[in-house]
Amino acid sequence: MSSMIHPMACVSPKAKIGDNVQIDAFAVIEDDVVIGNGCHIHSHAKIAQYTTMGDNCRVYLGALVGEQPQDHRCDPKTVSYTEIGHDTVIREYVQIHRPPFEGLKTRIGNHCLLMGFVHIAHDCQLADHVTIANNTALSGHIEVGEGVVMSGYIIMHQFCRVGALAMLSPLGGYRQDVPPFCITNEHGAIVGMNSVGLKRAGLGVEIRSAVNRAIKTYYFMGMNKTEALEKIMQEDGSVPQVAYFVNFIRGSKRGVMPSVVEQEKGVGNFLERAGVGEQLPPDPELEKD
Repeated sequence: MSSMIHPMACVSPKAKIGDNVQIDAFAVIEDDVVIGNGCHIHSHAKIAQYTTMGDNCRVYLGALVGEQPQDHRCDPKTVSYTEIGHDTVIREYVQIHRPPFEGLKTRIGNHCLLMGFVHIAHDCQLADHVTIANNTALSGHIEVGEGVVMSGYIIMHQFCRVGALAMLSPLGGYRQDVPPFCITNEHGAIVGMNSVGLKRAGLGVEIRSAVNRAIKTYYFMGMNKTEALEKIMQEDGSVPQVAYFVNFIRGSKRGVMPSVVEQEKGVGNFLERAGVGEQLPPDPELEKD
């Protein structure tokens, strides 16, 4: 099926446009762009040079995809890339920037939803099924794992990582990594396991229970980092999700976000939190099973 390109759209003859693509008036498609089948590029959106977009994506009014980064080091002649997966929705006035250095790539995965005014800086890597709500801004080189949900008005420092199926509450500022499967409060502190997210992802009660124990052991049982991780691996290290949680923390270069207990005390000393885990209420999602 042929594509529908409005006569007032600006589409480079060097762009490759798939079948059944709709490009509305005043949209701009630059050189060396590839747009997959079934996409819809709305009015006043711009798909910048060296961007590849998968099938069935929607890019809404005023979005800017694949533009040069906001980085003094970037030479306008640099050839770097932006890749958008299949079935991804990019809402109004989203900004996605390609890297400043030759051959590198900013990537947004499949089935992602970036809501209005989201900013994705250069070199970010978003896995599949990521949802980011309005006005959240990711600085450069951030990695976001599969199935992550980030609420609105979040600000995240360069080089941070967010593990799979984490859920970040609105208004938080993040200077360190968020481990997988965790949920945060509005200040970015870890409050427990993302029970609803894990259940919706199809993880059974035994896996969720093991992950819940791991998070409580690391954050709420008063152990230091080494003791906590060793205990977690001894008890549930055979569970792949638990091993991923432990390896994520061990591989962190910036450290991980503190627990709500650390936040309230204003310290990072695990030894001051002895016995806190016993005060936490039971997880209602686990109780349902």
